Amino acid sequence: MQTPETYDVVILGAGAAGLMCAAMAGKRGRRVLLLDKADKIGKKILISGGGRCNFTNLHVNPAAYLSQNPHFCKSALARYTANDFLDLMRHYHLSWHEKTLGQLFCDQKAPAIVEMLWTECQQAAVTLRLNTDVTQIQRADAQFHLHTTQGAFQAASLVIATGGPSIPRMGATDFGSHIAKQFGLKNIPFSPALVPFTFDQTLLEGLFAGLAGVSTPVAVSCGDGYFREQMLFTHRGLSGPAMLQISSYWQKGAAVQIDLLPGLDAYAWLQSVQQQRPKAELKTLLAEVLPNRLAQRLCETLFPNRPLGQYGDKMLQSIAAQLHAWELTPAGTEGMRTAEVSLGGVDTRELSSKTLEVRKVPGLYFIGETVDVTGWLGGIIFSGRGRRVGVRGSMLNIIPAIWRIQLPINPFCHPLESG
Repeated sequence: MQTPETYDVVILGAGAAGLMCAAMAGKRGRRVLLLDKADKIGKKILISGGGRCNFTNLHVNPAAYLSQNPHFCKSALARYTANDFLDLMRHYHLSWHEKTLGQLFCDQKAPAIVEMLWTECQQAAVTLRLNTDVTQIQRADAQFHLHTTQGAFQAASLVIATGGPSIPRMGATDFGSHIAKQFGLKNIPFSPALVPFTFDQTLLEGLFAGLAGVSTPVAVSCGDGYFREQMLFTHRGLSGPAMLQISSYWQKGAAVQIDLLPGLDAYAWLQSVQQQRPKAELKTLLAEVLPNRLAQRLCETLFPNRPLGQYGDKMLQSIAAQLHAWELTPAGTEGMRTAEVSLGGVDTRELSSKTLEVRKVPGLYFIGETVDVTGWLGGIIFSGRGRRVGVRGSMLNIIPAIWRIQLPINPFCHPLESG
């Protein structure tokens, strides 16, 4: 029988959460083994933000995380902030720039972030094994015994940082949820989030015809979600940051409400223009505040196009109301294939909010996207109405509080503080 290699900690998953956890545990004197089935580390980091790596946000807030227990993330976010990660960036002489809504992008791009995290691991004497599939996990005598394609290992602490099933082409699976079930833990079923909407063919060939590639700023709401960002028409439906954000709040059969002119009182504007330019056609006027193709399409399908002077007051009110509250019911979403993250995961009631340790299985930890905490897409901001607006947590969900860049990994990845 093969003699297992012994470590203090084995971490499954060399993504953002796993790398940061490995570095932190190693710096605390643990002998750490980091395993991943992929052929390279940080694969989701490398594609985050289109390779530009939107690694955190200046406006982080617990309200930007979705979970069946919305309070669970507070401890992690308070104990390691965005500024803490910026200090690490400064230590490695990495720079960044701010884009809209407080989103921070690495000037040296995503590979520099991966290199920084791996350097942290190397300095902490972390052992890395890639191309390693785990075939069996057992627990006996206060030790976790792992059988893998690279041999047998054992450790007193086991950290699951294998992520969720979003973007399967990157090798993503729901492996973490299977481990949770093995140990009798409750799981919230995974579902796609931060994902484009699809619409039925009738709408695509009608109202949406010729609009693929058109982008415009909107305010969109559905359920408890409200975001003000760009919307993009695609060949299959709607995408762009606003739609990705609201998809996390959408349920099958629900409508999304789109304000095409956020920040503008459409009725007052139409009234004013009617008095000043009564001969101007509606499609001409809408093209001054909306992309031309969209303005033309709206006047071909939703609004009768005529000189503004020919509209009565009730018609102007009706047009304004539709511009501010355009309701569309998606047929579905693109699914896990293109979802940047997944909702669901290990029920947070199974975990300590301070250490991420499983309450009833000492030494077992779940971190990252495997946990039922899902952030927004790149940042947070709040509107005057008190409703959520903006972009979601960023993707480098690295430690107790670094969020998601574009392809999240939860803010929970610094366990073992009490071990």
